[in-house]
Amino acid sequence: MRDLNYNHLRYFWAVAHEGSLTRAAAQMHLSQSALSVQIQKLEHQIGHKLFERLGKKLVLTEAGQIALDYADTVFKAGDELMSTLRGQPIASRQVLRVGALTTLSRNFQIEFLRPLVGRADVDLIVRSGNMRDLLTQLEAHALDVILANSAAPRDAHSPLRNHLLNEQPVSLVGHPRPGGRKFRFPDDLHTEPVLLPSLDSEIRVSFDRLLDLAGIRPVILAEVDDMAMLRLLARERDALTLVPPIVVRDELAAGVLVEHCRVPDLTETFYAIVQKRRFPNPLLGQLLLEQPNAVGSALMRRP
Repeated sequence: MRDLNYNHLRYFWAVAHEGSLTRAAAQMHLSQSALSVQIQKLEHQIGHKLFERLGKKLVLTEAGQIALDYADTVFKAGDELMSTLRGQPIASRQVLRVGALTTLSRNFQIEFLRPLVGRADVDLIVRSGNMRDLLTQLEAHALDVILANSAAPRDAHSPLRNHLLNEQPVSLVGHPRPGGRKFRFPDDLHTEPVLLPSLDSEIRVSFDRLLDLAGIRPVILAEVDDMAMLRLLARERDALTLVPPIVVRDELAAGVLVEHCRVPDLTETFYAIVQKRRFPNPLLGQLLLEQPNAVGSALMRRP
């Protein structure tokens, strides 16, 4: 195998970070055509396309994102060398980019990410958003994985993979009731106010279906699409809140809230959504192997 030409890698690195041949060429005092030739030489040397052109934009391919991560490491190593020789060493770090739906429990997210939290050699980047935006970032290789409480839509030709991580019961929780009076499901929902996830949530849709079958129209105090806000409202308001218990785990442990009823036949599922890749992120494989379903080994198989 021929040695990597680090001048070519530096040119690629500049273009990838600038997102534009024009800006990178001006920065490096080269013509656009000369810079383009250097990128083509690097692509020929490593045997993969590094960029795709979408309109006027240059977008990294999967191989391009991998190459950029390594280029960042290579040129950061140069900075580390200089810092070390000056007596100010910098630790080398790996990167994992995680997207999470805004409706996803923060407690679930922290449990999933716990093995990497606080590691000195890991940069953990977590972005929240809706499914459409996160999938766009995943397909552009700007994310390694999406954590979601619903599977991504896909067909036989889709590169997306939905990996079931866990399944949690869903409960109605609230403040302790005076005199220890027991809650009767679903009858008490004729009169007791409730705090619910928004209609974008699958558990909300299933819950509404259960109440429709029982002929009950609940008194809805609020509909919230953010589980962190729903958790706060559950603590503040005297109402029943529909959540997986993991969302209010600390409040249940402290006795601030109690579980009045597990809703029958209602669960929330948690998924890791990935794109089939030739170069999967090894940190993701480590995380997934920590999960109860041990799906990491399947994810890390190369096609």
